[in-house]
Amino acid sequence: MGKTTFTVEPGKQEVVMTREFNAPRELVFKAFIDPEAIPKWWGPAYLTTTVDIMESRPGGRWRYVQRDPEGNEYAFHGIYHTVAAPEKLVFTFEFEGMPGHVILETVTLEERDGKTFLTDQSVFQSVEDRDGMIASGMEQGSTEGLDLLAALVELA
Repeated sequence: MGKTTFTVEPGKQEVVMTREFNAPRELVFKAFIDPEAIPKWWGPAYLTTTVDIMESRPGGRWRYVQRDPEGNEYAFHGIYHTVAAPEKLVFTFEFEGMPGHVILETVTLEERDGKTFLTDQSVFQSVEDRDGMIASGMEQGSTEGLDLLAALVELA
Protein backbone atom coordinates (compact mmCIF):
# COMPACT_ATOMS: atom_id res chain seq x y z
CA MET A 1 0.00 0.00 0.00
CA GLY A 2 1.23 3.50 -0.77
CA LYS A 3 2.25 5.88 1.95
CA THR A 4 0.75 9.30 2.52
CA THR A 5 3.35 11.95 3.26
CA PHE A 6 2.69 15.31 4.89
CA THR A 7 4.78 18.44 4.60
CA VAL A 8 4.06 20.91 7.39
CA GLU A 9 6.70 23.63 7.44
CA PRO A 10 7.00 25.88 10.49
CA GLY A 11 5.54 29.34 9.97
CA LYS A 12 3.73 28.48 6.71
CA GLN A 13 -0.02 28.47 6.16
CA GLU A 14 -0.13 25.23 4.18
CA VAL A 15 -0.11 21.46 4.43
CA VAL A 16 0.94 19.42 1.41
CA MET A 17 -0.04 15.75 1.22
CA THR A 18 1.27 13.36 -1.39
CA ARG A 19 0.29 9.81 -2.19
CA GLU A 20 0.85 7.27 -4.96
CA PHE A 21 -2.00 5.07 -6.18
CA ASN A 22 -1.61 1.96 -8.28
CA ALA A 23 -4.49 3.05 -10.51
CA PRO A 24 -5.08 5.30 -13.54
CA ARG A 25 -5.71 8.92 -12.68
CA GLU A 26 -9.13 8.92 -14.39
CA LEU A 27 -10.27 6.43 -11.76
CA VAL A 28 -8.77 8.42 -8.87
CA PHE A 29 -10.24 11.68 -10.19
CA LYS A 30 -13.67 10.10 -10.58
CA ALA A 31 -13.61 9.00 -6.93
CA PHE A 32 -13.24 12.69 -5.95
CA ILE A 33 -16.33 13.82 -7.88
CA ASP A 34 -18.63 10.77 -7.69
CA PRO A 35 -21.22 11.18 -4.91
CA GLU A 36 -21.53 7.39 -4.65
CA ALA A 37 -17.77 6.97 -4.15
CA ILE A 38 -17.25 9.67 -1.49
CA PRO A 39 -18.95 7.75 1.37
CA LYS A 40 -16.65 4.79 0.67
CA TRP A 41 -13.42 6.67 1.33
CA TRP A 42 -13.73 10.25 2.61
CA GLY A 43 -12.43 10.71 6.15
CA PRO A 44 -11.63 8.39 9.03
CA ALA A 45 -12.96 4.84 8.76
CA TYR A 46 -14.97 5.00 12.01
CA LEU A 47 -17.20 7.78 10.64
CA THR A 48 -19.96 7.36 8.09
CA THR A 49 -20.14 10.02 5.40
CA THR A 50 -23.22 11.22 3.55
CA VAL A 51 -23.07 13.48 0.51
CA ASP A 52 -25.67 16.20 1.02
CA ILE A 53 -24.72 18.35 -2.02
CA MET A 54 -22.24 17.68 -4.82
CA GLU A 55 -22.19 19.94 -7.85
CA SER A 56 -18.85 18.98 -9.44
CA ARG A 57 -18.39 22.04 -11.67
CA PRO A 58 -16.77 25.45 -11.31
CA GLY A 59 -19.00 27.47 -8.99
CA GLY A 60 -20.75 24.32 -7.78
CA ARG A 61 -21.24 23.56 -4.11
CA TRP A 62 -20.41 20.48 -2.06
CA ARG A 63 -21.44 19.46 1.46
CA TYR A 64 -20.68 16.23 3.33
CA VAL A 65 -22.01 15.16 6.73
CA GLN A 66 -20.12 12.67 8.86
CA ARG A 67 -21.56 10.75 11.80
CA ASP A 68 -19.73 8.96 14.56
CA PRO A 69 -21.00 5.76 16.25
CA GLU A 70 -22.70 7.88 18.97
CA GLY A 71 -24.69 9.82 16.38
CA ASN A 72 -22.73 13.10 16.56
CA GLU A 73 -22.63 14.94 13.24
CA TYR A 74 -19.77 16.86 11.65
CA ALA A 75 -20.48 18.78 8.45
CA PHE A 76 -18.11 20.23 5.87
CA HIS A 77 -18.82 22.31 2.79
CA GLY A 78 -17.23 24.37 0.06
CA ILE A 79 -17.30 25.69 -3.49
CA TYR A 80 -15.55 24.18 -6.50
CA HIS A 81 -13.34 26.68 -8.34
CA THR A 82 -11.69 24.32 -10.86
CA VAL A 83 -12.85 20.89 -12.03
CA ALA A 84 -10.40 19.88 -14.77
CA ALA A 85 -10.72 16.14 -15.35
CA PRO A 86 -8.63 14.16 -14.78
CA GLU A 87 -5.80 16.34 -13.53
CA LYS A 88 -6.97 19.05 -11.12
CA LEU A 89 -9.54 20.14 -8.56
CA VAL A 90 -9.54 23.44 -6.69
CA PHE A 91 -12.15 24.01 -4.01
CA THR A 92 -12.78 25.62 -0.65
CA PHE A 93 -13.17 23.53 2.49
CA GLU A 94 -14.89 24.70 5.67
CA PHE A 95 -15.75 22.72 8.80
CA GLU A 96 -19.18 23.93 9.88
CA GLY A 97 -18.18 23.52 13.54
CA MET A 98 -15.68 26.37 13.03
CA PRO A 99 -17.34 28.77 10.59
CA GLY A 100 -15.15 31.37 8.94
CA HIS A 101 -12.00 29.23 8.84
CA VAL A 102 -11.89 28.51 5.11
CA ILE A 103 -9.17 26.44 3.44
CA LEU A 104 -8.30 26.60 -0.26
CA GLU A 105 -7.49 23.09 -1.44
CA THR A 106 -5.77 22.16 -4.71
CA VAL A 107 -5.63 18.50 -5.72
CA THR A 108 -3.45 17.60 -8.68
CA LEU A 109 -3.14 14.15 -10.19
CA GLU A 110 -0.24 13.09 -12.40
CA GLU A 111 -0.13 9.73 -14.15
CA ARG A 112 3.18 7.97 -14.65
CA ASP A 113 3.47 4.38 -15.87
CA GLY A 114 -0.15 3.60 -14.99
CA LYS A 115 0.17 4.96 -11.44
CA THR A 116 -1.33 8.16 -10.13
CA PHE A 117 0.61 10.65 -8.03
CA LEU A 118 -1.63 12.87 -5.91
CA THR A 119 -0.54 16.20 -4.49
CA ASP A 120 -3.06 17.87 -2.20
CA GLN A 121 -2.15 21.39 -1.08
CA SER A 122 -4.30 22.95 1.64
CA VAL A 123 -3.76 26.67 2.21
CA PHE A 124 -5.13 28.03 5.48
CA GLN A 125 -5.98 31.63 6.36
CA SER A 126 -3.36 31.65 9.11
CA VAL A 127 -0.60 29.53 10.59
CA GLU A 128 -2.78 29.21 13.71
CA ASP A 129 -5.64 27.74 11.65
CA ARG A 130 -3.23 25.30 10.03
CA ASP A 131 -1.73 24.26 13.36
CA GLY A 132 -5.21 23.81 14.84
CA MET A 133 -6.21 21.50 11.99
CA ILE A 134 -3.04 19.44 12.45
CA ALA A 135 -3.73 19.23 16.21
CA SER A 136 -7.30 18.04 15.52
CA GLY A 137 -6.07 14.86 13.84
CA MET A 138 -5.89 15.92 10.19
CA GLU A 139 -2.98 13.59 9.41
CA GLN A 140 -4.63 10.48 10.83
CA GLY A 141 -8.03 11.21 9.26
CA SER A 142 -6.54 12.07 5.87
CA THR A 143 -4.29 9.02 5.88
CA GLU A 144 -7.22 6.73 6.72
CA GLY A 145 -9.31 8.30 3.97
CA LEU A 146 -6.57 7.97 1.37
CA ASP A 147 -5.97 4.36 2.44
CA LEU A 148 -9.68 3.70 1.81
CA LEU A 149 -9.46 5.52 -1.53
CA ALA A 150 -6.49 3.34 -2.51
CA ALA A 151 -8.45 0.20 -1.64
CA LEU A 152 -11.38 1.48 -3.72
CA VAL A 153 -9.50 2.46 -6.88
CA GLU A 154 -6.82 -0.21 -6.78
CA LEU A 155 -9.45 -2.99 -6.73
CA ALA A 156 -11.27 -1.67 -9.79
